[in-house]
Amino acid sequence: MKNVLLFGDPGIDDSIALIYAILHPDINLVGVVACYGNIDKKQAVRNVRYLLDMGKVQEVPVIRGAEGPLNGDFTTFYPEIHGHEGLGPIQHDHALPPQFNSYEEIFKIVNQFEGDLAVVNLGRNSSLSMALILEPDIMAKVSSFYLMGGAFFVPGNVTPLAEANINGDPIAARNVLSQAKNTTLFPLNVTNHTYVTDAMMGYIQQNASNVYQDFLPQVIRYYIRAYQKMHPGIPGAPIHDVLTLMGLTNPNICQYVTKTVDVQISGPSKGQTIADFRSLSEPQKGNPVRIAIQLNYKLFYQDFLTTMTRSQTDR
Repeated sequence: MKNVLLFGDPGIDDSIALIYAILHPDINLVGVVACYGNIDKKQAVRNVRYLLDMGKVQEVPVIRGAEGPLNGDFTTFYPEIHGHEGLGPIQHDHALPPQFNSYEEIFKIVNQFEGDLAVVNLGRNSSLSMALILEPDIMAKVSSFYLMGGAFFVPGNVTPLAEANINGDPIAARNVLSQAKNTTLFPLNVTNHTYVTDAMMGYIQQNASNVYQDFLPQVIRYYIRAYQKMHPGIPGAPIHDVLTLMGLTNPNICQYVTKTVDVQISGPSKGQTIADFRSLSEPQKGNPVRIAIQLNYKLFYQDFLTTMTRSQTDR
């Protein structure tokens, strides 16, 4: 069983990853840090609480994360992809909880699960970076970090060079990638291939035995249509963030190389992730990062359908 503290900004793909974490029998979700990113922080908190309550996992604390990037830049949201409330066609009136868990809850959780906790960051790195800055000794007790972000060998998705999570707060991303130990990074060169299709949604709708049986097809089909408008002929929608959790539970889902990673923080290349992939390059100095470079789609497909059709009583 993997104890997971999840950072996210749900958003459709973050929401699907959260549901995956709730349903997976080998994940013990111990907290969710809700941040700005695909939507603003207030809506992110509401969406997290809505999905947790739907799954009757009210005991999981929802922690207030960052409201914006460390550099103070304006944040661009993408309602044409995620919907105005972040859940595609779903609109809900779920109220904000009367009391929030404060940022200090992050450090309480890390201390509670010292040496046996994975931090999974699916959105901007602002909240995680601040935790590493404020309490580096406590955060050193985290056993591993799994991050979705970056792009190697492929174009970015918000600029020609940069992926959204890194571009959204490059200063925070650079800090996390240089400070967090035992880090695995899942960039666009693998997450772009995590296609979920209409046929897969039909299978889930017919075979799932959990409370998300109807929610998942509605939201993911909305996401598929958004991607098909942007990329005609695409076979489905890439669910980028789920792969980051799969990397934690299934070590064979990707092939990896270990490199140091830098992030461009300004100019036309802002948000670009840089690593030296030359075979004859000198040994690299700095914080090693394990980078996913190739996806086993068959395993992804099997894992996604198995987990998303699972009954919650099977956990």
